[in-house]
Amino acid sequence: MTTSKLTSKERLARKKETKKVVLDYDFAGLKKGQTMFVATPQIVDAYIRKIPYGQTRTIQAMRNSLARRYKCDATCPVSTSFFIRISAEAAIEDLEAGVKREDVAPFWRLLDSKDKIAKRLPLPDPTWLDDRRAMEAS
Repeated sequence: MTTSKLTSKERLARKKETKKVVLDYDFAGLKKGQTMFVATPQIVDAYIRKIPYGQTRTIQAMRNSLARRYKCDATCPVSTSFFIRISAEAAIEDLEAGVKREDVAPFWRLLDSKDKIAKRLPLPDPTWLDDRRAMEAS
């Protein structure tokens, strides 16, 4: 059996369904019985694409916004981290392929060099994110 490794763009394009989970136990700061939204890579990517030029958001602000939009107490921190990474890596793949910066998800508006996710991205240096933020802020 051969297994093929999907590119981040392929992982981003895969269809997934959202979930609204009523917790059976305490998890990630939530109590049993509270609701947790599990997004999709496409929802996270769309959120990132809507962050205006020159502005930034935190991962926590994004999770709070998605939870409100989908009428849940919180958004899953684990799956959200995976989906942010998929979106960012797909954008990096596009940038490396010559796609214009304005046509990719501006993940640097959500991540900075101190984020754990940033250290896992295929960037020459995580401070690239801070440089992009500074460039847009000026």
